Amino acid sequence: MALAVIGASGIALAADDPYGDDDVAVSVDIAPVVGPGALAMTVAGGSSTLVENGSTATERQFTGSLPLVTVTDSRNPADIPAGAFWYVLGSITDFTATGGQPAIDSSESFGWTPELVTGDPGDVSAGSEVEPGDGFIDPEMLSMAYDSGDILANGTSWSARADLKLLTAATVAPGQYTATLTLSLFE
Repeated sequence: MALAVIGASGIALAADDPYGDDDVAVSVDIAPVVGPGALAMTVAGGSSTLVENGSTATERQFTGSLPLVTVTDSRNPADIPAGAFWYVLGSITDFTATGGQPAIDSSESFGWTPELVTGDPGDVSAGSEVEPGDGFIDPEMLSMAYDSGDILANGTSWSARADLKLLTAATVAPGQYTATLTLSLFE
């Protein structure tokens, strides 16, 4: 019985006291990505707040600005298919409130006025103004004016912003309302 205890004790000592250790340096050389590039969209912020501005006795108006939207094309022009073009569309959910107030129908109450901020207006164009009541159904915010293969890519960027407007009846229920505006880049 005594031998078994001593043997167990010796194993515990060996695990706590290694016979030696040595360090191994690990390194990696990561080369730059060489590839076809990409057509991508970024939005400079994740939210926009509308404030009351220009209300009348019969309707309430709320305005704000969409954060800057930038489309960048880092593709090699030779890799862009002939006849290709791109565009950015917007869609919005209805405005809902947490207090049980009726939702505000965005397709009939919401609008925007897109504006090109950077980029040649001969290459890209801002979408048309959509007034509240015109039906905000997937309107264009920004688009390539013609065949994108004709425009030098390799990092070319275009930016746009939009004035936002929500128009409601003067009798709209008070409360905090939210909606989600989705911007989608298509080619």
